[in-house]
Amino acid sequence: MALATFHNTDTAMDKNFKLTIAYDGTRYHGWQRQPNGPTIQGEIETAVQTMTRQTVRLTGSGRTDAGVHARGQVANFTCNTRISPTELMKGLNSILPDDIVIRHCCLAPPEFHARYDVASKIYRYHIANQPIRPVIRRHFAWWIRAPLNIEAMRVAADHLLGKHDFKSFEGTGSPRSHTTRTVLSAEVARGRNGRIQFTIAADGFLRYMVRNIVGSMAAVGLNTIDASGFSEILATRDRSKAAATAPPNGLFLMKVFYPE
Repeated sequence: MALATFHNTDTAMDKNFKLTIAYDGTRYHGWQRQPNGPTIQGEIETAVQTMTRQTVRLTGSGRTDAGVHARGQVANFTCNTRISPTELMKGLNSILPDDIVIRHCCLAPPEFHARYDVASKIYRYHIANQPIRPVIRRHFAWWIRAPLNIEAMRVAADHLLGKHDFKSFEGTGSPRSHTTRTVLSAEVARGRNGRIQFTIAADGFLRYMVRNIVGSMAAVGLNTIDASGFSEILATRDRSKAAATAPPNGLFLMKVFYPE
């Protein structure tokens, strides 16, 4: 892309750009820039630098781990530039690799912070519950061959609603100042071709929280844990009582909400 194609004549000034981003996380080492492999943050920061000739620091609404995808990740950065949000989005999408796209770009108030201002998020996890392993969409779902009891999984999901201490579903080695979160909704739905979707909205998430919940919910679906047992796991605040972590490839960050 030739930078000379930009014709915006606005006076250069510090602007706080807010981006809504979708990406296929299959080949990335997660969101956060790392020295040992490609990351979503690193790719976008490099593309912004190519356009603006400035080094910027992208702030995401939160980290997604290696192999996790997003349809509505939000990030912001400040930059002294004449480039408009429309031109920035068009330019970035011409530079970025095919598995990352900027879905929306706008100017935010100077005080807007993509991480600290989050009100809630929605994640969705996909399970391919079928006898033959998927090939075409294998990077976007966890394949479980044995039939899952979806009604039992729905009962387990109901136990998540409300304010709870989710320490039982926190990733080991990632302590937070507190592990209490409020789950606004938790739904299990059957899609086409044996697909099962677990969608959860909350005011915040611990590291690996969704994947750890899904791992235990799958155990409920396989009848190795009953729904009351799932509730007991939540109450124990003990990660060792929960099932193994679900793989990352089925997880999508769907949307991030901010106060109006």
